[in-house]
Formats: sequence, structure tokens, C-alpha cells
Amino acid sequence: MSKWFLKGNSRDYREISKKFNINPIIAKLLVNRNIENENIEQFLNPTFENSVHNPFLMKDMEIAVNILIECIEKNEHIRIVGDYDQDGNSATMTLIDGIMIYTENISYAIPHRVEDGYGISKRIVEKALEDKVDLIITCDNGITAFEVVEYAKNKGIKVIVTDHHQVKNENGEDILPVADAVLNPNRSDCKYPFKKLCGAGVAFKFIQALYEKLDGDTEYLLDLLEYVAMGTVCDVVDLIDENRYFVIEGLKRINNTENYGLQCLIKETGLKTEVNTYALGFVIGPCINAAGRLESATLGIELFLQENMLKVEEIARKLVALNQERKQLTKEGLEKIIKTIELDKLDENSVIIVKEKSIHESLAGIIAGKVKEKYYKPTIVLTASSEDGVLKGSGRSIDEYNMFEEINVFNEMLNSFGGHPMAAGLSIKEDLLKEFSLKLNQNSKLTRDDLTPKIHLDSQLYANELTFDIIDEINSLEPYGKGNSRPVFGDKDINLKKIDIIGKNKNVIKFIFDIRERLLEGIYFGDVEKAWEYLEKKFGSRFKDSQIGIVNENKIDIVYYPDINEFNNKKNIQLVIKDIR
Repeated sequence: MSKWFLKGNSRDYREISKKFNINPIIAKLLVNRNIENENIEQFLNPTFENSVHNPFLMKDMEIAVNILIECIEKNEHIRIVGDYDQDGNSATMTLIDGIMIYTENISYAIPHRVEDGYGISKRIVEKALEDKVDLIITCDNGITAFEVVEYAKNKGIKVIVTDHHQVKNENGEDILPVADAVLNPNRSDCKYPFKKLCGAGVAFKFIQALYEKLDGDTEYLLDLLEYVAMGTVCDVVDLIDENRYFVIEGLKRINNTENYGLQCLIKETGLKTEVNTYALGFVIGPCINAAGRLESATLGIELFLQENMLKVEEIARKLVALNQERKQLTKEGLEKIIKTIELDKLDENSVIIVKEKSIHESLAGIIAGKVKEKYYKPTIVLTASSEDGVLKGSGRSIDEYNMFEEINVFNEMLNSFGGHPMAAGLSIKEDLLKEFSLKLNQNSKLTRDDLTPKIHLDSQLYANELTFDIIDEINSLEPYGKGNSRPVFGDKDINLKKIDIIGKNKNVIKFIFDIRERLLEGIYFGDVEKAWEYLEKKFGSRFKDSQIGIVNENKIDIVYYPDINEFNNKKNIQLVIKDIR
């Protein structure tokens, strides 16, 4: 089971509650999220005016915009080079849609995951030369494409890099590609006040700056937030500051979108409710990602650019079908990986590094994430690459382990490497894998405590005191995500009146709690088998009483968040259980 911690903060939330005339619970949640007093209004009521920063604060922005305007005026050929994931798709569409108002001489290229690998490649530059491209703008990639950018420059192509990934740094100095302009808030010499933008966010800042220079249409600019919201949620960047506004405004526009491609995709996925962050991250985003994983990421771009309505509908159907195929391949790959881990006892290591050549390389990251969740350990999954004797894969990490920094120590052993604290992509010669795994684990300073899952409770909250109004106030903090996690609460000594396993696949536990003489329903979507076994062992023969719903003394503590469940036009309060003890 997880360790539970109650968040603590020295700031007086009661004083904040009075000052801003907000519920003390909301004040405490804001304090727990380190929202300073001067930013509370912005956080609770984000607007363009109070949330969106001046784009010209970003290093090289003036240079980049001037180059772009000159290209537009001369009708030069501009090519956007994106990436094959959802953020790359969103960034590409942000630039194309934003620039095509001013010029039709614009095209795009997306790297093929297997043929090109990550980011701009020499093949993409050679195709640009063949097509007489004058300016390449990268998005969501390019910050470490030193050789390829230099190659393009030497061939006479202007290059603007827009990216958000970590900047290579040696001896305290940034190592940047020799582009005409490099837009990345993570540059050490960049004074841009918010560093947590995704690739689409950086692309949006570029277009925002362009529109300011050319007095562009603000409403049209804000429509681009449909793409930016998708990239921001799917790339799992912090949903605070500017990103919070991007997602809130973007979701409003997505739910009223006139983009036929997006309408078709939403319909094809079978979404019945309003699009929210969950729908973006787990329903819509994966369909667009699936194209880049299993076929061509250009499908995701064509969904939005294609003008033939029948073709758009066909693409939407194909994206959903590809995602179904991706799910099945992921399930099969995960089963193989877990079998290898258990057989070779790799879960005894601090860092799990596992090889399975049959897995499609595009699924390595997804599977690494699922293995990380199962064992709560940093995980790297490697598979076969197109190059003989070379393995390629992805890693996913836990909060206590900066994967980028830890792997970077042994960078010389790798053929390629990039990423950030929570995720990385790499390739390595197969005969070096054992040594690399040994070194990474020997160098790890992870303790037993680090490797124990932790739940940080916002507050104790007596569930019997919940009302619809309180839940609505708590949900005013949405959208939830990284940097603004869904608030979770704790309650103790709750009588477990009744318990049952429900659902078509028997994968949900339903509780009826007697909480200080108020009956409330609870629902648990976690590891049902493990939770059931835990309670069986805890209560012994008394557990049967809760199963059949007779009066009993079985008491548990819960971590939960409150939700409003609506069925047949009837609303009731439901506790979504995150953990029990």
C-alpha cells in the first residue's frame, strides 16, 4: 500500500479565505499548490490579460518574427517540421494555421518514427532542398539537432528552431544549434517568465508575436488554442500560469469547434460528454498519437487540413481504428515485458531496464509508463531498431528520480539520447546494455522510501459534511493535471457497511459507507484484486458481513476525492476512492 502524507504549509489559509472571500477548503487547496496571494485571482479567473505573457520576452523572438515576416513578404517557401506525437501535431497545426493567413507558400514535414527517428532529419532537409524551401521552422524538436541544422544552414536554408525540451549544457554553457533563431524558454539566457510551455505553447508564442507585429486578428489567434490545449494536456506539462489559461480557453473552443476534423474525431471516439482534460489526454490525444506510432503522423495533420469532408471522416475512422490496434499491441507487449521482469527478477533493481525485441518501438514509452506504475520504479523499455545490433527505447520515471540527469552521466555509452526529468528516449548498442544497466543502478541513490508510492493528501475532510456546492467549489480548480493535481482528501474510522465487485469485467469495487450516520457510495478503480485481498486479510471472517451488507464493525480509513454522479437525471454524491487502509 502507499504511504500517506498530509500536505503542510506555513501560510495561513484562513486569512486567505477571508481576504478573497472564498471557502476555507479552497483557500487551503490554493496554499497547497503554492499559489501566491498575488496570483490567486489569476488562478481562479484566468484571462488573456492576466495570464498570457509578452512573447517578445523570449530570447530570439524579435529575430525570429522579423525573419518570418520577410519570408512572407518575399513569398518564400516556408516548411514547418514537427514531430510525430500529439504535442508535435499540435505545434505543427498552430504554426501552419497561424501563418497561412498571411501566405499560401507553406508546407509541412513530419519525421517518420522508424525511418527518421525523433525530430528533423537529414532526409527531411534533403527533401526541403528538392522542394526549394527557403525557411524551415521546427516545432517540438530541433534543440539538439546540431548536425542537421548545420547541414541545412550550409545548404542555404534559413532555420528557426522552436522547442521546449531540455537545452544541452556543458560547463554551465548552453550548446545550441546554429539556427538563425532558437526559441526555447529553457535557454539559460532566456528571460521568459514561464518555463513550462509545451511545444505547441512555444509555437503559439511565436504566432502571438507575429500577430502583434502585423496587427493580426486576436479571435483567430485564440482559436489556435484548440491545438495548444491538446498539446499542453497530452505532453503532461504543468497546468499552471499560462498553460492553465491555454487549456481552459482551448477547451471552451474545442467544445464549440468549427473544425470538421476535430468534430469527426470526437464523434468517432464515441464521446458522449463535454470534452475535458481526461478526454484530451486519454481519448482524443491517443488517437492522433496512434498515427505516428503505427503508420504516418501526417494523418493527424491531414485530419485538420483536409477540405474533402468524406476524406476527413475516413481519416477520423482510421485514427480510432489505429488506436484500438495500439491498445491491443500495448496489452500484448506489456504481458511479455512483465513476464521477463518477473523471470529475470529485474524488479529487484532500483531502475528497471528491460529488453523485448518484438515490441513495436513506438509502444516502448507507453509500456515503460505502465511498468513504472506497477512497480513504482524508473523504467526503461528497449526494443529492436532499424539498425542491426542497436536497441531503441523509452524511459518513464518517478518524482524522486531525474531520468534525464541520471542517464546523461553515461551519455557516452549511448548512440542517441534526449528527454527531461520524467521521460527519456535513447538508443544503445545491444552489447553495451548489460554494462549500462549495471552502471545506472550502481549510480542510483534511490532509497526504499523513494521507491514507496506516496499519496499527498490536501486535507482531512469529513465526507459526511460534503454538499453539492462544496464539490462544485472544489471543481472550480479544474483543469487538473501535472502541477495542479486533483485534490484528494482523507477520512478515518469509516464503517464499511457493504462491499461488492461490479462492472462487466469485474474491475470496480463498490462500497456503501456509513459515515457518522450518513450513507455514502464509494467507487474504486485501482488494483481490485490487491485491495480485495488486503481487506479479506485485514478483517478475516468478519469481511463476509460487509459482503452481504449486515451490521458490522469493519472500519477503514480512506483517501478519496468527491464527485457528483448523475444517472437518469438524478444526482448523488460519490466518493472516488484512491487508497484504503
